[in-house]
Order: sequence, then C-alpha cells, then structure tokens
Amino acid sequence: MADAPWAEIREKFQAALALSRVELHKNPEKEPYKSKYSARALLEEVKSLLGPAPEDEDERPQADDSLGAGDHALGLPAELVEAEGPVAQGAVRRAVIEFHLGVNHIDTEELSAGEEHLVKCLRLLRKYRLSHDCVSLYIQAQNNLGILWSEREEIETAQAYLESSEALYNQYMKEIGSPPLDPTEHFLPEEEKLAEQERSKRFEKVYTHNLYYLAQVYQHMEMFEKAAHYCHSTLKRQLEHNAYHPMEWAINAATLSQFYINKQCFMEARHCLSAANVIFGQTGKIRTTEDTAEAEGDVPELYHQRKGEIARCWIKYCLTLMQNAQLSMQDNIGELDLDKQSELRALRKKELDEEESVRKKAVQFGTGELCDAISAVEEKVSYVRPSDFEEARELFLMGQHYVFEAKEFFQIDGYVTDHIEVVQDHSALFKVLAFFETDMERRCKMHKRRIAMLEPLIVDLNPQYYLLVNRQIQFEVAHAYYDMMDLKIAIADKLRDPDSHIVKKINSLNKSALKYYQLFLDSLRDPNKVFPEHIGEDVLRPAMLAKFRVARLYGKIITADPKKELENLATSLEHYKFIVDYCEKHPEAAQEIEVELELSKEMVSLLPTKMERFRTKMSLT
Repeated sequence: MADAPWAEIREKFQAALALSRVELHKNPEKEPYKSKYSARALLEEVKSLLGPAPEDEDERPQADDSLGAGDHALGLPAELVEAEGPVAQGAVRRAVIEFHLGVNHIDTEELSAGEEHLVKCLRLLRKYRLSHDCVSLYIQAQNNLGILWSEREEIETAQAYLESSEALYNQYMKEIGSPPLDPTEHFLPEEEKLAEQERSKRFEKVYTHNLYYLAQVYQHMEMFEKAAHYCHSTLKRQLEHNAYHPMEWAINAATLSQFYINKQCFMEARHCLSAANVIFGQTGKIRTTEDTAEAEGDVPELYHQRKGEIARCWIKYCLTLMQNAQLSMQDNIGELDLDKQSELRALRKKELDEEESVRKKAVQFGTGELCDAISAVEEKVSYVRPSDFEEARELFLMGQHYVFEAKEFFQIDGYVTDHIEVVQDHSALFKVLAFFETDMERRCKMHKRRIAMLEPLIVDLNPQYYLLVNRQIQFEVAHAYYDMMDLKIAIADKLRDPDSHIVKKINSLNKSALKYYQLFLDSLRDPNKVFPEHIGEDVLRPAMLAKFRVARLYGKIITADPKKELENLATSLEHYKFIVDYCEKHPEAAQEIEVELELSKEMVSLLPTKMERFRTKMSLT
C-alpha cells in the first residue's frame, strides 16, 4: 500500500460506494450518469493511493485469463491459497477497486472498459479465489462478466463464466463452508466488519443471483428443462433468504408455471401459480432485504398489469387442463368416449397417489405460514384432469374468474392484441366445457356465448392492420356456427316431425357459418381477388378445413326447391374437388388433412351420381 493514510483511502472508497448507489433519476436530466462519474473518479483516486499491485508490473495476458483456457473459466477445482501478507492484501484491495470500476463502466454502458476492469479483478484474485477473503468477490466478478457477455449475445461465453461461478461456490461450501468476507469489508476497520450471519446472507444472495442468470442463459440456449430447474431454485432461495420483490417474484413464478403446463405437470404449475398469488398479495405491504428504487405499490399501473399477467397464466392453466382431458376422452369425431372416460378415471387415481407422495415435496415453496397460505389457494382448484361436466365446470368458473380479472387491465383501448387473446381464451373455455355437456340445447347456448363475444371484435378491428387476428376470429366464429348447426340437426333428427322453426334455424346457422368461412377464405386472396395457387404453410390446414366445411355446409342446406338443391350440390362438389385437386398438385398438403381428403375423394365420386339422379327426377316431374 502507498504511504497515504488508510483512513483517507477508506473514506474515499465509502464515498464512492454511496455515489454508486444514487438512482439515475436523481441526477440532472442532462447528466444522468453524473453520480456514476463522480464515483469513478473517487475509485481511480483510491486505486492510485493503493499503489501498483505486483501483478501490474507485467500486464501481458496470461493463458488462463482468456475464457476457456484457464481453470477458472472451465470451472475446474481451485487450490486453496490464503490471501495473507501485505502483497496478497494489496492485490485483493486492488481487485476490489477493479471490480467496482468494472461495474461502474457497465452501468454507464461502456462495456469494453467494464470487461477490462473485471478481467483485471479476476487476474489479481486468481490464485486466491477459493480463499475466505476472495471467493465472494471472484464469483461476483464472474457473474458480471456473464451478464456482460449475455448482453452481447455471446451466450456460450456467458454460460462458461456463470457455470464457473456455480462450481466455485459449490467447491467452497463443500471444502470450507464458513461465510466468506464481503468485498466491502476489505475497506472497513476491524470493529466494523460484518457479523457471520450478515456475511452468510450476502454470500447466499450472490449465489442466488448466479442461479438466476444461469436460468436466463439456459432459456436463451433453449435448454428449457435446465432453465426451469434453475428458475425454481432461484425462487425457492429468494423466499428462504427473504430476498425478493413480491411483484417480480410472483411474475417469475407465474411464468415458470407455463413451462410446467406445457410439460403437462399440472400439480407443479398449480403450486407456482398459487405461490404467485400469495406473494403478489404482499406487494407494498412488507419490506424485504432487496434494495429497491421505489415501493412496487407506488406504481399502480405496473401493479395492475402484473396482476393481469398472472391472471392470464391462470387462464392458460384451467384451459389447458380441460383441453388435455378432452383429448384423452374424445373419439375420432370429437365426441365423449365412455370407455376412454373410465380409463382416465382409473389413471387419475394412480397419478394422485404418486404425485402427492413424491412430486409435491420436490416443488414446494416456503415453510410455515407461507406454505399454509399457498396450500389454501391450491385447495380451491384441482390439478387432475376433469372427467365429467361438474369437474370441468369448476375449472371453467376459475378460468372465467381470471378472464374478468385480466380484462380489467387488458382493455381493447390500448391493449388490442392482449385483449383479443383473453377473449379468445374465454371462448376456448366455453368450447371445451361444451365437450363435457351432454344436453345439446345447453351446448348450443355455450357456442352462442362464444359467438357473442367474438363477433364484435371483427367489427372493431381494422382488417388491414390486424389481418392474422381477423382470420383467427373469422375461422373461430365460423366453427362455432358450424358446431351449433350440427347440434340443431342432431336435435331435429330426434324429433318425429321437425317444425319450420327448427328448419329455419338450421339454415340460418348454416348461412352464418358459410359467411365467416368465406370471409376467411377471401382474406387469402391477393389484391386482384385471385385465390392463391399455392397456399402458405401457416394457413394451409385452416384453409383446407374451411373449404371442406363449406362443401359440407352447402350439402346441408334444407330447401324445398329442387333447382336450388341441385345448385347447392354442384357448389358442394366444386369445393370437394378443389381439395382433391390441390392435394394432387401439392402432395405435402395431404398430410395436413388426411381424414378430410379421404372424405372429399368419396364425395367427388358419389355426388355426380346423386346429382344425375336428381336431374332425372326433376325431368320426370
């Protein structure tokens, strides 16, 4: 150390830390980094006062300073070398300053300079990195380099730094285990050093951040299983150490639930969402150990947005669980198969026994009162696939509750796309509930509710700006009318003598379904109103289904006029022929609509004969 008084060095360092913590918005508008630059100047003064470290005498890069070459980069075990003596102590203090200079430059968006300082920090600490004095600082420097390389989208480099930090933490805890020195303690007098408990808390927080950054890196690398594991570990540790912002924690837990939903791990998804509800309820009510710019509750718009986002995650949970049950129990025409229903009930009992005993313990968040609060939310909603209408209805009502909650924030004015997606999910909840309903009149009413919520969106949306969304809604409304027509036909078939009212209703539903399928198909035409010779892959299946259903709808129109019926049959044949001809020219399309293609081929061979018989009958009368 240089001859400067140690008290002066400590004072300047503490002043630099204080300036580093000043929030950007508290600086002058034209000088947002004023406090950061002032902190940097003080850190440079401290660095000068400390004098050159022995390592500075030779600044040539060493083999193990470059990523991937040395043991610190590969996460290989380190040897324990204590930072003892004036030379080692000087190197460590210099490393602390390099670390803070690195973070300072990153904060002011000077990434290359930041990287340079952080690498110097690692170089100075390299041989002491497993020691009680240096391990926390070394891990923090590597974590920051991991974030820096991640922001540069050099994900593998980020991964190497972060995995190295994880390995060093694990080695230290296994071989030494005592709470290490916090970097700030190198500039504190002995009587102001931190207590063991505080050191432990800070070190565990450093490791929690390491896991959090690793979760993001693995997500970016599409290693979703690993990303979910690290995200779950992070959330769990944050609760254990009371180091979290309720709003942020809740959103991360709700987001994690979506991974479990996609994996059909509904118990884990429910636990994440229930925990999200409980922790979100703490927003603005509790103080945590995490530093925060302002209380989360002070930002009402953000609060309501996050509440809406969590609600949307719950909607997906209820909807996917119901849809999963439908897929397990439906026959080849989409109706309830009683044998499959019995199989699902038997399978559910086995799943319940296994999941409660093993899987629940693996995902559990919190202990004591927090655990009880989460369990209380969980008990309100099932995680097993519903096997009958009553069970499905409970999930539907829960999903609908969250639809209303999500719509409070995601309104059509300002959040068009989000609002429409919420409405589409609401429609999908009614659609899947209708599968479980045995009363055909009530099923009709459910589809009618779907139409009532979707049709106004088509009127409100500009088709030029919202083409894809418009297509989705047109197709969905058409399908709802189509399903209603089929149900009305089934009801009429059970009557000995259907009256004119039901015939009129069937034709009206048919006409509406045709209208929306045609709107969808017309949206595929080019500016000259010509239908494409080659249909894009993203709309191929819906386009073929629309053509098939239009063909079927024309065949289902009820009319007493023989001439009109013949015209309808001709139009029906035209659409069936389109499907057959298109699949002959584009064989890849056949894979998208195998069942419909076979039926279309059948109708192409049968309809001409039927039409000929019809003409003969007409000529005789």
